[in-house]
Amino acid sequence: MNWLNDNVNALSLLGAAAILILSAFVIGKYLKQMKTDKGSGELAKENWDGIGEYKNALPIGWALSFVGTIVWAAWYFLAGYPLGSYSQLGEYNQEVKSFNTKFESKFANPDKATLMSMGEGVFLVQCAPCHGVTGDGMKAKAANLGKWGNEEAIVASIVNGAKGSDYPLGEMPAGLLDVDSAKAVAAYVMQEVSVVKKSKNPALVESGKALWATCAACHGEDGKGMAGSAPDLSVYGDAKFVVNVLGTGKKGFIGNMPKFNDGRLTNVQKAAVGAYVSSLAK
Repeated sequence: MNWLNDNVNALSLLGAAAILILSAFVIGKYLKQMKTDKGSGELAKENWDGIGEYKNALPIGWALSFVGTIVWAAWYFLAGYPLGSYSQLGEYNQEVKSFNTKFESKFANPDKATLMSMGEGVFLVQCAPCHGVTGDGMKAKAANLGKWGNEEAIVASIVNGAKGSDYPLGEMPAGLLDVDSAKAVAAYVMQEVSVVKKSKNPALVESGKALWATCAACHGEDGKGMAGSAPDLSVYGDAKFVVNVLGTGKKGFIGNMPKFNDGRLTNVQKAAVGAYVSSLAK
């Protein structure tokens, strides 16, 4: 191994050599002075139990060493070994980035079976600790993903409020509409706004349309959430809605669900989780 092939090792060895040389020079100088010099000069006014202190000038060698150390440190960090140079953390980040690129390329167009299998695997690791292995929410400790993507869930959100979502327009408060009005709006959303395009209560769609103005204030007339200001209901009932929730995170009863757009999941993995969670809805 050639130690000088690595600039970090070379700098370390150079610094160690400089310290040894300076130390030897300073030690030799003061050993000589101890044999020949006699105490002389002006004493300071203060003394401690009769012991005085000479007003000696700052040793030139010490001053030069002090200034040289500061200059060396500045040069080392700014030029000798810049922050962008090799590090194990940087190498790891590059490897992760490279792996994610290959992963995205390999699974750019996964079939349904692959997507569901991938989604289940990610769900069991990332989601099941709070939502449960079956997605039932573990006795209301977290959202029951089996009761999602349908009219009943919309009614519950309108009546009880939608808490924990980090949208610019804030949380949806409870009690905006009574239960009957909420059912009508839910029918309208499912049939006219969402990707489902079908309602269990088609007779309520028209009355729900008349009440939609209460919701449109935040979700927009088209239900798309006004450029991310509120949830996009046009993809409600689809895997894309789950992907949006993964991106915004959510504050829950037993803790906060993180925002998975921080790089911990790739786009393919988020789509897979969305597909799997959608399959849990009843």
